[in-house]
Amino acid sequence: MANIKSAQKKNRQRARRQARNSAQKAAMRTAVKNLRAAVAAKDAQRAAVLLKSATSLISRLGRRGVIKKQTSSRSVSRLTVAVNALAK
Repeated sequence: MANIKSAQKKNRQRARRQARNSAQKAAMRTAVKNLRAAVAAKDAQRAAVLLKSATSLISRLGRRGVIKKQTSSRSVSRLTVAVNALAK
């Protein structure tokens, strides 16, 4: 355990950030899972709605540094391709 006051504060900040980041990643995984389920069920209407919210969430996490920018870009691209394949 840290003995210096500034180090104790840094530990508290780290714990808060870690909890927030893990909660946001969990929300992202849930959104992606729901979208993939809609794609598997070939429900184009629902998939289109879920795609909008999922891509928004993924992009936001990429901008904030919770996940890497290229990872967010790749995920959005793959999900968009999957949903667009339903329209055909």
